[in-house]
Amino acid sequence: MGNKKAGVRGNVADYHVFNGGVHSRKPSFMKWTLNDVVNVVRSHRIPCVFAVGLVFFMYVEYTIPMVPHSSPPLDWGFLLTRSFHRALASRPLLNTVLAALNTVFVLVQTVYIVWAWVIEGRPRATISALFMFTCRGILGCSTQLPLPQEFLGSGVDFPVGNVSFFLFFSGHVAGAVIASLDMRRMQRRGMAWLFDILNVLQSLRLLATRGHYTIDLAVGIGAGILFDFLAGKYEQSKTTKTSTFSRSMKEIC
Repeated sequence: MGNKKAGVRGNVADYHVFNGGVHSRKPSFMKWTLNDVVNVVRSHRIPCVFAVGLVFFMYVEYTIPMVPHSSPPLDWGFLLTRSFHRALASRPLLNTVLAALNTVFVLVQTVYIVWAWVIEGRPRATISALFMFTCRGILGCSTQLPLPQEFLGSGVDFPVGNVSFFLFFSGHVAGAVIASLDMRRMQRRGMAWLFDILNVLQSLRLLATRGHYTIDLAVGIGAGILFDFLAGKYEQSKTTKTSTFSRSMKEIC
């Protein structure tokens, strides 16, 4: 097809129709003006910041010295929690108490997620948790990382009994994010903020005990958001199919 069509801006000869769509004959950047560039910076500041970040971290990645295989991993979360780690290492009772409180927090978020489904009839958080822990299991089996050398375990920490566990990614953090997002959907903002604060404290403890690397916690936050979104899409698809089926049955009747 070689039909000419006028666009939003530019001469009619600059455009043609191809397979039902309008395409420019010239590359897009050839029509950019200085005013366009200024408007991009003004109107899209966040992507511009990310663009600067891309250039900066490309420089960092290509110039930073690699950690030798004989050395432990470099983790900034471990560096920032050194004093907390020393306090827990020198006070085993404090480490046990905080581990027990963390286990209670995990149990509370588990009860909430199951309650939302069984009692309130809202399965999204439960579906999200199932998605998340299945994916975590697959990734945990795929790459089994060694425990940090300074790991401080506890018999009352979750999973209880000093059993083995996956480092990547943090199910503690992801589960708390899933519960918090569900609370916000139900306008339980006070509970959600409380869970967020406890999640931050939990993350600090996990870093101080060397139970997780910083990347485990960061990905745990992202995983909680991602799988909550996917669970919502799953629910939406089932609702759409059910509505379509109901309409079809009514038409038949």
